[in-house]
Amino acid sequence: MEIHFLGTNGWFDTKVGETPCILIDAKEAYIILDAGNSFRKVDKHIKDTKKPIYLFLSHFHLDHTNGLHILLKFNFTQGLTIFGQPGTKDILDKLIAKPFSSPLTLVNKKFPIRVKDLTEGKHTIGDLVFECKPLVHADPCFGYSFFLEGKKVTYCTDTGTCDNLVDLASNSDVFITECSWKKQNQYPGWPHLAPDNAAEAAKKADVKKLFLTHFVPTEYPNIKDRKDAEKRARKIFPNTIAARDDLIVRV
Repeated sequence: MEIHFLGTNGWFDTKVGETPCILIDAKEAYIILDAGNSFRKVDKHIKDTKKPIYLFLSHFHLDHTNGLHILLKFNFTQGLTIFGQPGTKDILDKLIAKPFSSPLTLVNKKFPIRVKDLTEGKHTIGDLVFECKPLVHADPCFGYSFFLEGKKVTYCTDTGTCDNLVDLASNSDVFITECSWKKQNQYPGWPHLAPDNAAEAAKKADVKKLFLTHFVPTEYPNIKDRKDAEKRARKIFPNTIAARDDLIVRV
């Protein structure tokens, strides 16, 4: 199994990184996590035309959905299924449509695309088993745990500290979570994690490895700032890595 960190910035692109997208290449499926501007890279890594492709959206903020406007760039012969929280289909029917983007009906003429709402809890789709739960953010947001090749991979972005963050991450082999703020509880009305929060969640959840991503550029304008965040987190949870764009992790 390979995990490709295609984009690791939050909010907006800079020379350091693009907005979020992660591709997991596993035996069960290609799993895409969010569709920021780095979503444009996914086709470079998708070689098996028979393996299903699933895109899981955490929420609808533009830094996680902007990349959807380039869907016509792709030609996924096996099709693409987009999953998200309740209301995802209604939102995407508006977002991937005129006057904002090429409409889904046009994309469907090139390759099959489906949008499906998820309920909280555990799901099985073909060979893929996963769980989703709501997180704490300024707008509704889902976190996900995937059971892949006998391993557990958890993705929780755009969240403050909450019970579901730890519950989803519990005993994960890989825990991918955000690191937006430098100070804990920096903006209480717009919940995000600082390095200490992410590390504390990883420790409580007894995960094996923590990857920090979704670095807000105004807080982390360069790689040195990310390395400083990594050092802070490692004081609490030693097995922490600050992700960077185009990092590939083999699990």
